[in-house]
Amino acid sequence: METVKFTAMKDGDKEDYDFLTEHEIEYTKGTADRLLTALVSLDESLSGYQITRLGHSLQSATRAERDGADTDWIVSALLHDIGDIFAPYNHDEYAATILKPFVREQCTWVVEKHGDFQMVYYGEHVGADPHKREAYREHPYFEDCATFCERWDQSSFDPAYDTLPLEHFRARVHEVFARTPYDPDVLRAGVREPLTV
Repeated sequence: METVKFTAMKDGDKEDYDFLTEHEIEYTKGTADRLLTALVSLDESLSGYQITRLGHSLQSATRAERDGADTDWIVSALLHDIGDIFAPYNHDEYAATILKPFVREQCTWVVEKHGDFQMVYYGEHVGADPHKREAYREHPYFEDCATFCERWDQSSFDPAYDTLPLEHFRARVHEVFARTPYDPDVLRAGVREPLTV
């Protein structure tokens, strides 16, 4: 069997869906490599900064690692802007959706909300609400997102910073995306881990 027999999903049988499941499982094994390739594509996205979007992503992850962050935080910092190419109006939600099955809930929430939190730095200059993040003030991960933005995101546009190369992070990305999706022991709902040591 090289393809399924059906042309409408409702007409598929067990043989078709067993066949597809096998292909889908094999395909998911390449997720880390596809994401690493997509990161390189960030160099073709939004310009105007002193470093590329890939450079920003690498610098964010480098700062996270040097602060003693764990793998979930480092990979989240690396991928936090991966949506810039395909979802410029909700890049944060896009990135969080990619990470959600594989990293701690805390990290996913921070990545999902970091766009709103970043407004504190530039909202007033573009006619947006610089206090947008205040809507989340009572959330248990509020301070985590504020720290993420302050230490690793807004400060990572420096062409003079000694940024680690993408290859340095390859093994961590592979580790994260080799995890069992939605494993409660990985997602650890409600658990907070420090961003820095």
